[in-house]
Amino acid sequence: MENNWLINTLALLGSFLAMEGVAWALHKYVMHGFLWILHKSHHQKDHSHFFEWNDLFFLFFAVPGAYFIYQGIAQSDFQLYIGLGIALYGLVYFIVHDVFIHQRYPPLLRYSNNRYFRALRRAHHAHHKHIEKEDGEAFGLLWVSRMYFEKESRQ
Repeated sequence: MENNWLINTLALLGSFLAMEGVAWALHKYVMHGFLWILHKSHHQKDHSHFFEWNDLFFLFFAVPGAYFIYQGIAQSDFQLYIGLGIALYGLVYFIVHDVFIHQRYPPLLRYSNNRYFRALRRAHHAHHKHIEKEDGEAFGLLWVSRMYFEKESRQ
């Protein structure tokens, strides 16, 4: 395995940070675009089962993450750390979105008074006030617009 800790660290952090942009674009243009048929199960709660068609979008994180991890191991290079950064973002996405925001699993930080967590939840709830694919807002996950922090400060 290539032992350049700086390149490996930058690959991991860079891919993790880049995934926020990828997730934003995927959410805005794919989930609220041509694959709305899958994502609408997440906005329109007209079902009683635990899983949603929307849950299939994890593949958009898992497949490239697994690919880079495999290539990095096979070629013994920094691609492993790109894959780990993507996988780490997928894990954080799951924890923040499904566990923290939507409370689909045992509650985590439900009553947190942390300003960032409150703004994050406010932004996501603003996104969900739109039950159709048009007129959406707040498509990102971890990057929260200043507007939601300001709204939290006024509360």
